[in-house]
Amino acid sequence: MDQVPGSPQGPQDAQNLPTCYRHPDRETGIRCTRCERSICPECMVSASVGFQCPECVRDGSGTGHSPAASRPRTLAGGTITEDPRLITKILLGLNLALFLVQLSIGDRFTDSFDLIGRAYVPILGDVEGVAEGQWYRLVTAMFLHGSVIHIAFNMLSLWWIGGPLEAALGRARYIALYAISGLAGSALTYLLAEPNQPSLGASGAIFGLFGATAILMRRLNYDMRPVIALLVINLIFTFGWSNIAWEAHIGGLVGGVMIGYAMVHAPRARRTLIQYGVCALVLIAVVVMTLIRTGQLT
Repeated sequence: MDQVPGSPQGPQDAQNLPTCYRHPDRETGIRCTRCERSICPECMVSASVGFQCPECVRDGSGTGHSPAASRPRTLAGGTITEDPRLITKILLGLNLALFLVQLSIGDRFTDSFDLIGRAYVPILGDVEGVAEGQWYRLVTAMFLHGSVIHIAFNMLSLWWIGGPLEAALGRARYIALYAISGLAGSALTYLLAEPNQPSLGASGAIFGLFGATAILMRRLNYDMRPVIALLVINLIFTFGWSNIAWEAHIGGLVGGVMIGYAMVHAPRARRTLIQYGVCALVLIAVVVMTLIRTGQLT
């Protein structure tokens, strides 16, 4: 996500792109409309015309307002923060902590919180599942993993993709994207998979981040080939590898694309309403799929 083929000043040679004045290792074709310094997506602040750097926004020089009235905003309208990866770090820590709990307690813990439709679980000695009223499994399964390789792959993806996306969207919008994409993946898995097939992992949420990243890169005129290649590779693994809940990946991806599009393309005048309205629509779809499947199993 560090190269931009063009900027408001016109097309540039990809080999001669300037670097962000705050992050010299990041090439970019975007310039502050006020001072014309080069800025990367993490530093750009949405303005009435184009983007501005944090310093110009902080000074109030590009808005016509006093410095106290000026509030730095991300591309999607979120608030600029000192640590743009804080939520990503928290999610990483939460996933890793729960994986250690899984290793410590064993299958009894995992079987109590993974995603399963309806099945007799011998280790628990009872019929368990979402169909039995355990809707919390749609959420808790998003933070459990089946192996070291499983969690390592998901957490690396979360760090590489989630950090820049959090910086571009802002914390609240990023949390909404991650959580709802994960729920969309869980709901589609519950709807289509065998009821006694357990499922777990952050993959649904991660695929939601993939989808939103593709939308963001297209919005900023980035080279789409790297993210498309990465997405294709992941989809090949999804459908070509056994024991992978493809439903979670597809559900998360579709949810992420829908929410991501609303986040970066909503018109400024009704931005918040459209962004969270689409989030609400995806949540409604999650509830509908869950109710339909529950009706089939009970």
